Parts: sequence; structure tokens; C-alpha cells
Amino acid sequence: MAENLKDCSVPCKVSWDELEALCRRERLHCKQLGVNRANVNDYEVEFLCDYKKIKEEEFYLVKWRGFPESDNTWEPKRNLKCPKLMKQFHLDLDQELRRHKRRCIPKKLDKEVASFLVRKAKLRQSLQRWEAHLNQTRNHPGRIFVINEVDFEGPPKDFTYINNYKVGMGIVLNEMAVGCECKNCSEEPVNGCCPGASLHRMAYNDRGQVRIRPGKPIYECNSRCICGSDCPNRVVQKGIQFDLCIFKTENGRGWGVRTLQRIKKNTFVMEYVGEIITTDEAERRGHVYDRQGSTYLFDLDYVEDVYTVDAAHQGNISHFVNHSCNPNLQVFNVFINNIDERLPRIALFSTRAIRAGEELTFDYKMQIDPVDTESTKMDSSFSLAGLPSSPKKRIRVECRCGSDSCRKYLF
Repeated sequence: MAENLKDCSVPCKVSWDELEALCRRERLHCKQLGVNRANVNDYEVEFLCDYKKIKEEEFYLVKWRGFPESDNTWEPKRNLKCPKLMKQFHLDLDQELRRHKRRCIPKKLDKEVASFLVRKAKLRQSLQRWEAHLNQTRNHPGRIFVINEVDFEGPPKDFTYINNYKVGMGIVLNEMAVGCECKNCSEEPVNGCCPGASLHRMAYNDRGQVRIRPGKPIYECNSRCICGSDCPNRVVQKGIQFDLCIFKTENGRGWGVRTLQRIKKNTFVMEYVGEIITTDEAERRGHVYDRQGSTYLFDLDYVEDVYTVDAAHQGNISHFVNHSCNPNLQVFNVFINNIDERLPRIALFSTRAIRAGEELTFDYKMQIDPVDTESTKMDSSFSLAGLPSSPKKRIRVECRCGSDSCRKYLF
């Protein structure tokens, strides 16, 4: 056995909240946990489980943080200092009473109603933990919020949030990039800056809005360029700038994404991120996903159909964006640190001004612009949220986007 334990440390298997509760239970003081002589008898309300009214006094059944449900206690309202939890409890209670076509709060809740309130509280906790995890994982300024006011579905299982492409098994990618020597890429571009070196024009105006037609590639400045991070030709690489909310839709379309801030027209919103796999592997997975009734395959066929992005189990917030036949997002192919045309980054830009609170959508089957021959290169076949992978279409999928221009069937 080891004798010298001076530099030895092991992770604690008990959570911070459980340690705090243990200290209070054993009446121990701990400076790191914030438990002292003055507050050792204070306990934190985790959520409220039930309600009753005796004479004129209101009581709540309290689940205490760090304690099992067997230790729940009835407490008079005057003893509780949790106004936010109390407000949420009554919002949930009102929702359930309306569902049962009841207006007044009874003096004692039915078991069915109380059970609903507990399930709702536990779901909210689960989503809050997932929300915290997403925000700890993201590398972009825009925050992520999660809400489900429709049913009891919690965080998706077997899904990992990633910020960039993840290379799949058997694929070796060599980054290829040539940096520019511009001091001011927009006003004094040397040799046309990065876009000019690839025989294309600058994609953004001075406000960072895309100004080229869909189908044309975007070449941003990269890590080898002399220009700094404030260069106007660095937009997609800065990541998501808006606060976005993952929410459960009410019409059976699963999860969706809405913006919590106003977005101007032609503005970068997010990238489509996932695992890079070969088209052969995509074909194999496509058959499996079809049997499961869902797939998230996006073929990168800008110039050659070699790679596919699979965001089924690894992706970012774009994993949850729904289809619409009248979308407010448009796909562009972007090249930054890798100018391999077989492997563009897939960026979603707004097609119009988008209101705060509006759902974000894009067309899973992008339309080809007959005027611009290069647009055919960006007609990537992909599918999300329960749709079969294209072009290997085996199932006819009904569209439920609800727009006036709905095509009725996506494939």
C-alpha cells in the first residue's frame, strides 16, 4: 500500500449538493461548501411536490435538495423563501387544472395532479442540467436554452454536442490553406485576398452580411493570414453569436430551435456540424436510419460526392433545426483553414429578417437555381428529424412544416 499520500488525490463520487446536505445533516461546518454556524440549519428547496390548504393557511410538500424523497415534508408557505419555484409550481398547476377543465385551486390536490407536478419538476431539472452541459461545452458566444412545455420528453439519449467536424473512422484529412498578406482585407486586398486567390469575390459587406448568391462558395481568411480577428472576412469562424433556444414543438415535429434575439437578413446564424464519414458508410447508415425512422445525413457534394456529415449522434444545435418549405435559413459552402473543395463547412445564413422568438428552419431539399449553374453544386442531399436520406430515397415523407407554400411531401 502507498504510504506517502501527500500528492495523492481522487475525484469525489458525491456531488457538491450532496456534500452540503451531508454537512447540514451532521451539523458540520465547511468553509468551501459555505456551511457555517449561522446557516447550518438552512435547507434548500429543490422543488415543490404538492399543495393543500387547511383553514386559511397554505402548505407545500417540499423536496429538499440533497435529501431523498422519503424526507419530503409539508411546510407552511410563510416558512418558504423560494418565490421562483413557487411561481413555477402554480404555473404548472394552472396548466394541469385547465386540462381537467377546472378553474379553482382545490384545498387538496388529486394524486394525478400531484404526480403531474412532480414529473414536470423533475423534467425541468433534467433539461436544466442538459442546458448547463451544453453551455459548458459550446465554444461560441451565443448561449443555449432548453425548454419543453409540451410533454415529458427529456434530453435526447446518445447525443454528444460538438463544436466542429469530427473525423470518422478510416478517414485521414490533410488541412490545406494559403494565407493572405492583407493589412486591410476589405479596402486594400492583396491579390484579391483569400477569395481572390480562389478566383471568387469577397462574400461579406462591412457589416458581416453575406452578399453573394447561394451556390457560390465563401473563402474566409484563415490561421495563416496576416490580418487579425477583427477582419471583416472572418464571420463563420467566429461561431454562433445569437442566444438560441431548443424547444419541443406542439405539432409533432419533435425538437426545434428558435432565436431569442432579432437576426438581420443575410446574417450568419450557425454551422451544420457532425461526424465526417464516407459516402459508402453513409449508405450503410442510411439503411439503418431508415428502419429507425430518422436520419441526419448531409452529403458534401459541392464538387465531388466523397464525404457525408452525419449529425445523428454527434452535432451542434443545428441537429435540432426543423425543415420548412418556406425557410428563413439558407445553406452556403464555406472554406477557412481547409480549401479542399470536397470538404466545405456548411453555414446557415438568414434569408430575411427573423424576429426574436421565431423558429429557425431551412429546406432539407434545397432547390436548384436554374440561372446559376454553380447552384447545382450546393444542392446537397441530406435529411434531418425523421426524414430518409437522399438521394437513396426509399420512403415518401409527408411534410408538416405548415407553410403556405408547403410541398406536402418532402421526398
